[in-house]
Amino acid sequence: MSTRKRMVVTGREGQVVLSLLERGAKDGRFEVIALGRPELDLSAPETIEAALEKARPDVIVSSAAYTAVDQAETDEEAATVINGLAAGKIAEAAAALGVPVIHISTDYVFDGSKAAPYIESDPVAPIGAYGRSKLAGEQAVAAATPNHAILRTAWVYSPFGKNFLKTMLKLAETRDSLNVVDDQIGNPTSALDIADAVLTIAANLIDSDDPALRGTFHMTGAGEASWADFAIEIFARSADVGGPTAGVGRIPSSAYPTPAKRPANSRLDCSLLKARHGVNLPDWRQSTSIIVERLARA
Repeated sequence: MSTRKRMVVTGREGQVVLSLLERGAKDGRFEVIALGRPELDLSAPETIEAALEKARPDVIVSSAAYTAVDQAETDEEAATVINGLAAGKIAEAAAALGVPVIHISTDYVFDGSKAAPYIESDPVAPIGAYGRSKLAGEQAVAAATPNHAILRTAWVYSPFGKNFLKTMLKLAETRDSLNVVDDQIGNPTSALDIADAVLTIAANLIDSDDPALRGTFHMTGAGEASWADFAIEIFARSADVGGPTAGVGRIPSSAYPTPAKRPANSRLDCSLLKARHGVNLPDWRQSTSIIVERLARA
């Protein structure tokens, strides 16, 4: 791409959109435009087409979502409107405009019963309302346009918003020890790394009509951890920079009941993304260290 293209991202406050605004400004390939309420309101899908058309995108990133996993159990209709119906409307608008759409999805489309990391072709079987709503979105996007990349990610953290890393550091300010679930495993993923990957994937989609660049891909940080492992690493890196720390007790999920059941295995195999798009996210420990240090300096 010789000139900067317009990347329109849904939402204004999510971890991915804030990361794209930051990384896009440094990357130089795209002008990143965040589009949210009131102009574009995912809970009112009738606003979507006109808002996106007015923004004149070269590529659309569908990142805004209903992400309150536990609340979705009693509010599935709203979650499905935002994560399912609205996602489809965004993809329909992309098709009408003749531009690619990148849709951010989740490990929650799987039930977590597989012993190995999930690949893209594994059977989907969400075990909760949030996962069902996100699967509905994937299906709606795929039905609306072939010019799509659905990116499943997991365990997202960043310097922005609410996430596990920031919660652990906040709790450690007032507590000496914390009990953290140790029987759920996944791939912690920095939203800043997601943003870097999305910028490259978007450029690939604009530059080439190759069908191999389109479809569903897994995109997480390299390496795996339990939530307890993640917490221990966060506190170790925080200690390095004089930040808050706490001891971590390893507990089973049964000792920390939540309204929504979580997948025991959230690990995603990202080999296809590397093979097709040349994208490989850094190890989660490296990215955790960078973000903990950044927050300590803030």
